[in-house]
Amino acid sequence: MPALSPPETFKRRAEFLRMASRGRKIAKPGFVMQFCATGGQAPLRTGYTATKKIGNAVARNRARRRLKEAARLVLAGRDLSGIELVLICRQETEQLPFEKLCAGIELALAEGRK
Repeated sequence: MPALSPPETFKRRAEFLRMASRGRKIAKPGFVMQFCATGGQAPLRTGYTATKKIGNAVARNRARRRLKEAARLVLAGRDLSGIELVLICRQETEQLPFEKLCAGIELALAEGRK
């Protein structure tokens, strides 16, 4: 059975800025993924963010929580060492059906690994 624990996350603003400048951007319904292959055997690292355009703090937190859970389920059990991801919420993240959110993450991941 695959481990369903969440991957290591970015904590500092500098890490998010580095991904914004270096990472490849992939837009899907409900989110934007910034993807960067670092090489080596470093564990998968992720970051999640929602801008104030999403709405108030309650709306931003809800959208971010949905995105984090979808990513946790999609990324579980996959060998994604040497990859860093930042997932950015969009307006429709909160209303998009959860299955479509998960499918979008899978598509973006496949597109990023090409």
